[in-house]
Amino acid sequence: METVVLIAVIILVIGVAMRWIRVLNARDDARIEAYRFSDPLPRPPGLADDTGGRAHSTDADR
Repeated sequence: METVVLIAVIILVIGVAMRWIRVLNARDDARIEAYRFSDPLPRPPGLADDTGGRAHSTDADR
């Protein structure tokens, strides 16, 4: 009988934890959605259009 109660308590605690995580995630999603991000900064003049790779300087560039 004690085993059945223990298993029921474990299942109940898991259910409560799952619900709590969902509530916290929903609250964080609402906070993130409400935050207004600023406009992106303008691109400084003289930079290349390719932003996919990183520019590596070599000794020949000096």
